[in-house]
Amino acid sequence: MMEILLDTHTFLWWSIQPEKLTPVVLQALRDPDNRIFFSAVSSWEAQIKIGLGKLVLQESLRKIVEREIVQNSWEVLPVTLHHTWRLEQLPPLHKDPFDRLLVAQALVESFVIATRDPLICAYPDLKILWD
Repeated sequence: MMEILLDTHTFLWWSIQPEKLTPVVLQALRDPDNRIFFSAVSSWEAQIKIGLGKLVLQESLRKIVEREIVQNSWEVLPVTLHHTWRLEQLPPLHKDPFDRLLVAQALVESFVIATRDPLICAYPDLKILWD
């Protein structure tokens, strides 16, 4: 059993472009023994990108997120003070504040993070699910 935190792009690809995910990721996300976590950080990041015109969806983000959480029995991961305090210990490998917070959440919670982002993958002690 794995506890997996979805990076924002992984969530979006799962929802609207699953062919972009690797077989390893698809299998892990479909495995009912694994616990999958969707972070409030990903919703925040995607909503900002929608507002800036950098992300265009065919239906509302809210509908997509709610559907995926219910259909897949995902758990929602809120942002806690412990997550934000962990940011202080992260090396400055990634400048994106959303990705840094996802890294901090994965480390605090001891989750595997499903990402292909090479900057996230460079963090020491972070468990990655992709290939």
